[in-house]
Amino acid sequence: MTVAVVRFGGSNCDRDAVAALGHLGVDAALVWHEDGLADGAGVADPTDLEGVVLPGGFSYGDYLRAGAIAARAPILEEVRTAAEAGVPVLGVCNGAQIGAESGLVAGAFTTNASARFQCEHVHLRVERADTPWTAAYEPGEVLAVPIAHAEGRFVADEATAERLADEDRVLFRYCDADGSVTDEANPNGSRHNVAGVLGDDDHVAVMMPHPERATLPDVGGTDGQGVLRAFA
Repeated sequence: MTVAVVRFGGSNCDRDAVAALGHLGVDAALVWHEDGLADGAGVADPTDLEGVVLPGGFSYGDYLRAGAIAARAPILEEVRTAAEAGVPVLGVCNGAQIGAESGLVAGAFTTNASARFQCEHVHLRVERADTPWTAAYEPGEVLAVPIAHAEGRFVADEATAERLADEDRVLFRYCDADGSVTDEANPNGSRHNVAGVLGDDDHVAVMMPHPERATLPDVGGTDGQGVLRAFA
């Protein structure tokens, strides 16, 4: 069984994801989007995969909107098929944008309130600890994980925001070091400080911060390991 890390032109966190997964003992394969999910990963069917990662970067140069072109690539149909069959799917940063643009999760990601690229460590509060992505954490636990994005502001209309809240679909929120969700702790202006959301099923998630950059002990801490342990 293999986790497929999907690579588009402009992806730049794909090897990071493979290295982080490998550190946790997870077999991961880089899959060029034109090769198809199953063929690229060497499996008979997308549903044979152990998981799928849509990594960070700048697919197609972020033309139109970040993630918009990649979301319409044929391989996303295979990703949706895998997700519908219960295969864990995680979108990170540009992968989160692709996930939102393709309808894997509700809402969208747009230009930061600062109107600039931001690369820094932030704090995240675990909103739910009963999902594959957060089972290694405690409810309310505060994580230190880096961000690196120019279009990471989560937006949603009122009805969508209410549905996400009612259905407990928010996975992480930006917070301060003490776990308080404040405007000051929100790095990009995301609605309700949302940093990560779940799809209609708990095995599908996207997040703007980079857990793969907080997995290797010698590089950026290890607070992100728990997210990737969903594949272990």
